[in-house]
Amino acid sequence: MAYMANHGIQRARPAELVPGTVSVITARLNYLPQSTPVSWPRLELDRLDRPGEGIVSLYARGRDYHKVVRSRLQKLCDRIAVEIGAFGHRVFADSAPVLEAELAERSGQGWRGKHTLLLNRDSGSMFFLGEIYVDLALPTSSPLSDHCGSCVACVNICPTQAIVAAHRLDARRCISYLTIEHAGHIPVEFRAPMGNRIYGCDDCQLVCPWNKFAQRTALSDFDPREGMSGQQLVSLFEWTEDEFLKRTEGSPIRRIGHERWQRNIAVALGNARRAGADVGAMLLRHAEHPSALVREHVVWALRQSA
Repeated sequence: MAYMANHGIQRARPAELVPGTVSVITARLNYLPQSTPVSWPRLELDRLDRPGEGIVSLYARGRDYHKVVRSRLQKLCDRIAVEIGAFGHRVFADSAPVLEAELAERSGQGWRGKHTLLLNRDSGSMFFLGEIYVDLALPTSSPLSDHCGSCVACVNICPTQAIVAAHRLDARRCISYLTIEHAGHIPVEFRAPMGNRIYGCDDCQLVCPWNKFAQRTALSDFDPREGMSGQQLVSLFEWTEDEFLKRTEGSPIRRIGHERWQRNIAVALGNARRAGADVGAMLLRHAEHPSALVREHVVWALRQSA
């Protein structure tokens, strides 16, 4: 993730990113759909026992959160302007060199869990963060204390041991990084631990005790789209690029592109094959895939056996 190094100073100094910034307003937006059952963490973990099913991270099953959060933050700015008059501002939602979790922690939105995500006593961690850089001098908020105690559930469950120590994450090992940010070949040692996760990973959040307090969203934007929950890998792998673009329009998944989507699914199919799924014939049809990236992962998948 070279962009972190490229924008290091701007990430740490808001006024260098947006000249005139004096304060930062932080916000949270819950994303669990209204229909989410009480037992949702267990139901999501159970998907790992169905190797033929592709798992997309909960946050990515609906509309692209970048657009939703930015739109709502802009509406908030408009309401503030009605009350106080025009003011300088710029809104962000995981879309620029902004230290979101750090700013949210310092402003009292929560504390950093051992998995490095932000936790809130009333909302767990199933929310998006957003910021408004403003040229107004506002009262500062106080940070919250840490409430993780001796719990290490998130550290223990990580499939690739990406949480190398409390509050330290090696992104190069993280399945979310590997399936979303990483553009090249997925290191062989991480392919089996990926299981049937094809976009992101929620494991560390699913076992977090604080997520029993996770709140449902009032927005329909984050309701799961067709194909993003409970879909079979063989069906997902057969999506053409046109179908991929159509089905992921307005979705955060579109940003990885069709090639990486198929790369991820090929790995999951290899793991399904190892678990006994009859996917060999389908993989053989793609053994000469036009993409060298996808082709290498398909060949790897064919070598897996029960």
